[in-house]
Amino acid sequence: MATDPRAAAAGVVAGVLGGRSLDALLPAARDTVDERERALLAQLCYGTLRLAPRLTALAERLLDRPLRRKDRDVYALLLLGLYQLGDTRIPDHAAVAETVGATGALGKGWARGLLNAVLRRYRREQASLDAALPPAAAAAHPDWLYTALANAWPQALDDIVAANNSQPPLTLRVNRQRLGRDAALARLADAGIEARAGTLSADAVTLVRPRPVEALPGFSEGALSVQDEAAQVAARLLAPRDGERILDACAAPGGKACHLLEIAPGCELTALDVDPARLARVKENLDRLGLRARCLAGDAADPAVLAGEPPFQAILVDAPCSGSGVVRRHPDIKVLRRDADAAQLATRQRGILDGCWARLAPGGRLLYVTCSVLDAENDAVIGPFLAEREDARACTPPVAGALPTAHGRQLLPALDGGDGLYFALLAKAP
Repeated sequence: MATDPRAAAAGVVAGVLGGRSLDALLPAARDTVDERERALLAQLCYGTLRLAPRLTALAERLLDRPLRRKDRDVYALLLLGLYQLGDTRIPDHAAVAETVGATGALGKGWARGLLNAVLRRYRREQASLDAALPPAAAAAHPDWLYTALANAWPQALDDIVAANNSQPPLTLRVNRQRLGRDAALARLADAGIEARAGTLSADAVTLVRPRPVEALPGFSEGALSVQDEAAQVAARLLAPRDGERILDACAAPGGKACHLLEIAPGCELTALDVDPARLARVKENLDRLGLRARCLAGDAADPAVLAGEPPFQAILVDAPCSGSGVVRRHPDIKVLRRDADAAQLATRQRGILDGCWARLAPGGRLLYVTCSVLDAENDAVIGPFLAEREDARACTPPVAGALPTAHGRQLLPALDGGDGLYFALLAKAP
């Protein structure tokens, strides 16, 4: 018997509140609900987590006392109800009734009266409760992230907040080995699908209205892949050439590796990733697109990995980071990340950068990329690296729409546009 979608969503949100990732929880939950309810399940999970800092602040004001840890699912159900009342087109009476009704599916019938009273109170007092929220909560951001964004990008703060709280566009990458972008747009138009050409990448196409990718003409035969337009800039900046040995040092899930091969199918690409399970996704993407690369599990910071092999002419370091530039795609970042994470990740990023530089051939180039808008993971990593190495210099070219930084270029997340990514192209002395 299918699970109530709101009860399933409460289980997912409760799991994230308990420290697990949305990506790890949502697939299993999808399998428990009726196929017709899966879009609602995803909307409830993503929407509630995107606004979680605001919703939790409201819940604290509405509850007389905190719920017990073992009732985290009831607390999650409350957040789901607040989200539906304040930020969806679901009629208020249906949002309250269906949310309260989901307590039965959770085996928490005792909470019916509590949720009913709290949600109805929010309906009555919504304007005053919303107006009393502090700035970070009102912006649906945790205090640490809101403060960091305000300090780093004061003039763009409102735009970043709006983008982070929005549903991201569905952008595709056209496989230039199979199809030209104009032809792809024509095929989509013939199928009644509105799309527009990207402005950051010559291979990017963004759908006006998202839809299941499996139904898109060209997807099953490998002519199209899902990849944010800002992420597509990486392959262009690295500019792979046929015959080159190229390393993608943090390759999973494989979008950038595949794009490199679509641009230069004659290059010799090694896709390296520390997580064997995630490396399997790289192989799946390569197979679907009919591309070939060596896939290797290993830590790019480990000197023993790739030891004894010839150097690479080009290396892509898509470094693990806080994800502060892709919050809208991974809204659990607002719940799971902490203020100290960026500095801790910077140590890991520097280790990978040092390890990869040792594998780069003289005269070669290395592109350092993060999906972060925080300086601690970007210029603050690249600056000291350049200062300590006489054989390294920054040579990052202009990127349309990107802001110049001391050593690279920063794209900020844009409403109906690309994600927030940082790029620093480094050249090694001959």
